[in-house]
Amino acid sequence: MKAAIIAAGLGERLRDAGFPQPKPLVPVAGRPLIDYVLAAVAAANLNEVACIVNEESCGIEEHCRRGWPGLRFEFIRRTTPSSMESLFALSGLLGEGRFVLLTVDAVFAPPALRAFLVAAAARHDAHAVLAVNTFVDDEKPLWVALGSGGEIRMIGPQARHSGLVTAGFYVFDALIFREIPVARGRRFSALREFLAHLLTSGYRLYGEPVPKTVDVDRPADIAAAEAFINSGFTA
Repeated sequence: MKAAIIAAGLGERLRDAGFPQPKPLVPVAGRPLIDYVLAAVAAANLNEVACIVNEESCGIEEHCRRGWPGLRFEFIRRTTPSSMESLFALSGLLGEGRFVLLTVDAVFAPPALRAFLVAAAARHDAHAVLAVNTFVDDEKPLWVALGSGGEIRMIGPQARHSGLVTAGFYVFDALIFREIPVARGRRFSALREFLAHLLTSGYRLYGEPVPKTVDVDRPADIAAAEAFINSGFTA
């Protein structure tokens, strides 16, 4: 299984707060942010990584290749309008079958990814498996509601009653890329819209609970992530 990493965001709020680095290289507890995702990838015994970075960034490819020699990287340099388009841009590198998608700003304990992949592998009929948890600190969380068998019943504000939100990593079957023309034709502007489309179009989506993750978008999130890391990922 390949790992796909979206690292193409511009990180405007961090840059406006005085962080000069590209978002993936912003230091969090003494390490670049992207290292936390790569540590999880390595801990899950994955070794092929497809990563998209934006055209304004510099130094990310060099850092990854130098710091993680055990991983084989392919990079796309492209500035995209959304995480959905970043995913679509990676499609040509991911082949057929399943892959795991991660966002660079999700900080979580490295073993969490391996456990999630084991659970996702047991969902033999799934077109997508979303990591979910109950920790909510995002400004715009993506709520999901599950059925008794773990199948996703609702995605979006109408699922708020569930208390579950997406955690920033996913397993997808490459069959979802058949929906790219529809997504673009309907002018979807976010990955969450694409996920909702998959659900309403009859694709089989499941949710798997994972431990706490901290999403780093704002300067205050860095302090929260550092406290989480320094606690041993238990706080």
